[in-house]
Amino acid sequence: MGRFLQIAGLVIGLAGLFLQFCISIPASMEAGRSLLGSVVFLFSFFTILTNIGAVLVHTSLLSPTGYAWLPAFAGFRIRAGIAVSITLVFIVYATVLSQLWHPQGLFLLCDVLLHYATPVLFVLWWLVAGADGRTRWSDISWWMLYPVAYLIYALARAPFAGEVPYPFLDVAKNGAASVAISAAAVTGLFLVLCVVAVLADRGVSRIRASSVR
Repeated sequence: MGRFLQIAGLVIGLAGLFLQFCISIPASMEAGRSLLGSVVFLFSFFTILTNIGAVLVHTSLLSPTGYAWLPAFAGFRIRAGIAVSITLVFIVYATVLSQLWHPQGLFLLCDVLLHYATPVLFVLWWLVAGADGRTRWSDISWWMLYPVAYLIYALARAPFAGEVPYPFLDVAKNGAASVAISAAAVTGLFLVLCVVAVLADRGVSRIRASSVR
């Protein structure tokens, strides 16, 4: 089951990312961005970066050489961190972003693949085969670096690019206070998910150990 979920996650993740790239870049250029600007804008989305991370985890573990290829992404800390991050992608999109825009056609398909299918498959895989009980509370500080670094990047880029990847990060439109509240809420949610991930990792490990006895 674990290998099936991993292969399914890899295939769907790659398909979603490839399709998103193929349809987003032309649409972005039609909106007035340059080719480089369109590529940078696409890779400025937390969803895209996190799905790439999930694909790299699957690839590193499914490759014939095993841990020898992209060893960092095969590690238990990265696996758990990606599980937390991609769960955040699922929750924020389902509860907030899906209410703000209504994609059609291939854009809708990409949204389903990258915001719903890949998060569910990755988390299920992690619970079935990726979690091994080795995460520690200290790992949370490392996992937090990713969303914090992303937030700093998105806010620092906004004045120069004149755009933000997510509406709730738009200081010019919403004001600094509103953006600060939104950022704090998302960061707080991420922290809660980190705690849940450590507890889940330990719980799954105990269940496996007891079933072997």
